[in-house]
Amino acid sequence: MKDVYFITGIGTDVGKTVVSAILVEAMQADYWKPVQAGDLRNSDTMKVENMVSNAVSTFHEEGYKLTKPMSPHAAAERDNVEIRIEALKLPETENTLVIEGAGGLMVPLNNNHLIIDLIDHFDAKVILVSQNYLGSINHTLLSYEVLTNKEIPIEGIVFNGPSNPETEKYILEYTGLPCLLRVNKEEKITKEVIKKYADLWGK
Repeated sequence: MKDVYFITGIGTDVGKTVVSAILVEAMQADYWKPVQAGDLRNSDTMKVENMVSNAVSTFHEEGYKLTKPMSPHAAAERDNVEIRIEALKLPETENTLVIEGAGGLMVPLNNNHLIIDLIDHFDAKVILVSQNYLGSINHTLLSYEVLTNKEIPIEGIVFNGPSNPETEKYILEYTGLPCLLRVNKEEKITKEVIKKYADLWGK
């Protein structure tokens, strides 16, 4: 395997799936969602696969498929399943791997482990997705602090949605992290839109 990137967000519904698709397209990387909670007929794996144009990427089967759209620990309990991070093994691939998390860093997987423990378990590099809303500075800096305290490497930040230059400037200056990409609010997310942002990745 080349590199392992873990896409996490400062909360739920901040754009992790779209950013995952952009990175998969930009790097022609593989994609994996370790834990899918709910939406099994339209999972994040299916969404990313439908957004990506290249013929190189492989979309690996989820480690856990849970039926309820809840926090993973609660969804697993409803399904009489225990999520065990030691049972989650990275897919076998020689390609770069993009992993998409569930919710934010402190989302529980079971009584003992959080999403951040899963990142540490995989020894992955984090790409942090932030979205501008009232309170997002706090949520972004808290995410940065907990990753730094765990000595987990952070590649940079992706800002998703309507721009707020003052907020973004403060976050970047405080953390010292690079802005890897800015994803604007799009009327519809299509393969063409994903390709447009993929071409901008790293520029």
